[in-house]
Amino acid sequence: REMLQALIDKSQEHVTGTVRLKLYKGSATVIGRRSPYSLYSEEHVTFEEDAVYDQRDAQGFIKLNALR
Repeated sequence: REMLQALIDKSQEHVTGTVRLKLYKGSATVIGRRSPYSLYSEEHVTFEEDAVYDQRDAQGFIKLNALR
């Protein structure tokens, strides 16, 4: 039990921040989140064509992930 607790404690060291939820009729929807350790970057999020991300890369990822 102590080893498991140590694992959980270590994995949660950088889990901090604020999450805003919308609660409605038994459901919860995330409407905002902020953390100094966030892996999310608006610079890299896109559904449009740009120089950061080639949309064709998703096809390869989907094919490889399907092999699991």
